[in-house]
Amino acid sequence: MLDKIDLYKTELDKKRPFRDPALLKELQKFYRIDLAFTSNALEGNSLTISETKIILEDGITVGGKPLRDTLEAIGHGAAYDYMFSLIQNDYLSVNDIYKMHRLFYTKIDAENAGILRKQQVYISGSEHNSEIPQCQDLPAEMQKIETWMRDDRNKTHPVLFAARLHKKLAQAHPFIDGNGRICRLSMNAVLVQNGYPPAIVPPILRGDYIMALEKSWTNERFLVEFIAARVLETEKDLMRMLHVPFPDKQR
Repeated sequence: MLDKIDLYKTELDKKRPFRDPALLKELQKFYRIDLAFTSNALEGNSLTISETKIILEDGITVGGKPLRDTLEAIGHGAAYDYMFSLIQNDYLSVNDIYKMHRLFYTKIDAENAGILRKQQVYISGSEHNSEIPQCQDLPAEMQKIETWMRDDRNKTHPVLFAARLHKKLAQAHPFIDGNGRICRLSMNAVLVQNGYPPAIVPPILRGDYIMALEKSWTNERFLVEFIAARVLETEKDLMRMLHVPFPDKQR
């Protein structure tokens, strides 16, 4: 699948590379709404994509919706803007990950925003809760992730690296809340830095996504293949939007 992703990326780059400034401005605005809606919806947020757009673009609250849902949309928008600001970098640091969490979570719980959790957490329905690091072990765990990011990034295909980063952060579960959203933002930071579109996980695939995450504790292939498929679907959408011919006659 990675070969197919790269084939589609080559065709897209012939038309308008993902990092073309004009295209980036358009796509940044488009994906800001889409990723805020899908990522929050995966975690139970009740806002529709239209309501998310109203909040993020018009600054208007939605009547009858929980305040937290609105704050999650606003926070995700801020964290996303920071994620996209990293596009010219060739690295992602643990401090960048902390900052994205701080931007996402500060209006919800300022005391715990952007800092490592101080209590044990559990993943609902997982059989691997005993493997989640204890809070006192998190600084060392995040340092291991930092070292891995620095040492392995240029040795690994970007889509594979992004999926592995998602897995490592999900299994570390470094924050008191918001871990899933920060995993996805961190993964997408790596993708856009390397000229790939973001991996978008629609709410309809929530069950498949959770299953891939659970199985990745023992075999990363499940999550890698799931994320690769999502990158490929985003590429297909872009090719249709930009009227780029499919090299393999796909539609």
